[in-house]
Amino acid sequence: MDFTEIYKQTASLVAFSPGTHFLLTAVQDRLIIRRSDSFQIARTWLVDTSPSPTSEALLSSNAAGPHSLRDKTGESSSNAWITHAGWSCDSEYVLGACAKTGVVCVFKLRDETWNARIEAGSEGLVKAEWAPDGRAILCFSEWGLRVTIWSLVTGAATYVQYPIHPDRGYAFRQDSRYFVLAERHKSKDTLGVYDAHEAYRLVRHFPLPTGSMASVSLSPTGNHLAVWEGPLEYKLYIVTLAGNVVGTFSPEPDPGFGIRSVAWHPSGMFLAVAGADDKVHILESLTWNAIATLDFVTRVPVGVHIWREPTGWLEVTHGRGFLSYECIQPPFTLPTAASQVRSKPTKPAHGTRSSAASTSSRAGTGTTQIAFNTSGSLLLVRSASCPTAVLLYDFPHTSRSSSSSASARPPTASASSSSSSIPRLRTVLLHTQPVTSARWNPDPGRAGRLAVACGSQSVYLWSDEWVVEPEAGPSHAGAGAEEDAEVAECVGVPAQKFETRDLKWAPDGKGMILVDRETFCCAFEVEEEGQNGEGLVA
Repeated sequence: MDFTEIYKQTASLVAFSPGTHFLLTAVQDRLIIRRSDSFQIARTWLVDTSPSPTSEALLSSNAAGPHSLRDKTGESSSNAWITHAGWSCDSEYVLGACAKTGVVCVFKLRDETWNARIEAGSEGLVKAEWAPDGRAILCFSEWGLRVTIWSLVTGAATYVQYPIHPDRGYAFRQDSRYFVLAERHKSKDTLGVYDAHEAYRLVRHFPLPTGSMASVSLSPTGNHLAVWEGPLEYKLYIVTLAGNVVGTFSPEPDPGFGIRSVAWHPSGMFLAVAGADDKVHILESLTWNAIATLDFVTRVPVGVHIWREPTGWLEVTHGRGFLSYECIQPPFTLPTAASQVRSKPTKPAHGTRSSAASTSSRAGTGTTQIAFNTSGSLLLVRSASCPTAVLLYDFPHTSRSSSSSASARPPTASASSSSSSIPRLRTVLLHTQPVTSARWNPDPGRAGRLAVACGSQSVYLWSDEWVVEPEAGPSHAGAGAEEDAEVAECVGVPAQKFETRDLKWAPDGKGMILVDRETFCCAFEVEEEGQNGEGLVA
């Protein structure tokens, strides 16, 4: 892989444009646009985060009033730094918001002089983001008072009262037509459906069966909505956009704690549900019953690929180049958090061990992440019981072709197809430090490629699309023909002080952003000539 230089960033606000031609970065109170091919600065704006008169009056009563937005040296203080930034869907506009002062600034990429400003006022600002059409901005106020949708076309605002959560509990349908929002009216959970093409006109409003809703998740088809209870009750409901409850799921026996993660299969045929009991339940969309339950296994059986990060490889390679994982022959016992003695970090660095420990402690127990790849053929599972491991499950009979033709099958055929689509554990990736981030490649043509970060001076790659030439097969020591179908590599980041705490793929899947606490860099794949994207080298 080719790596760029190290650049500054604030609050991990770094994002490729939807077309991957530009890169947006927030540095304190500035927005910087770079070209992704040369990383030269194309645009830069100073975001005016000075509060509105109403907010200024409220801030004047606090010790950290508006006068503290600039220190004695003239540099902006953290109270005036950008907290939210993002691209519109067509890369025409960018926004930068400061939640502490309640200000959102919008800029146009083609016209450096054009700008717009949104002031939240006394209601405050918690979050600001783009609507899918790229011409409206959603602003969530403090205390769950309302959501304000500002239109850049008309300048008008639409208000929706009493959202339950500012960071979850809402979704847009894939075609961007409808906006669903979980609301709380008269101490009861309700759901509002709004038509985004008609100035967010209310279409439906109905009560939810939940008593204290945790979040919602809209299916990829847009027909069903998964709604689940808070952290004290393990119960999930499947609701249509018309308000009909078509399914309910609660495992037996009761795990005692609520649902932590929910993930839809890209086809909408399956729903993965996980909680604090280290079990992942796979529901099918015909009866909304569980067709499989994936238990976290501490002993990996025969037939599973086990890849382990080599010990001390960063010291050997000096953080440059790449090295393959060690292939372990099953059966193998995983080092769980309860029994594992923390080893020395791969490369001693300030804050590495503390950050890993804090991440593990915040995660608690149970499943911390479940995610399907873009084709739905693989399911990623991470658990706090083994924070250094990434488990990959195989869905052998859920290809896109079978998913698209599922509606044409009779119910008996669909039921038999669901029963034969029970996932099996395929691969386990083991690392020296706890995993902080794991993301699938967003390109449908590269669905079987995974990137993992562990808070170290490296990034870890796994792929099932590796093409092995016949004469190259024997060179893989300890790996047979079956293992050659996948590859796992440790790639060092050539920097003195850099820890990959998070990563973000580019929309085209050919590069990624590696994020540290206050800096970032980009990594791009290098293709061999004549391979057409296959047989990639790191």
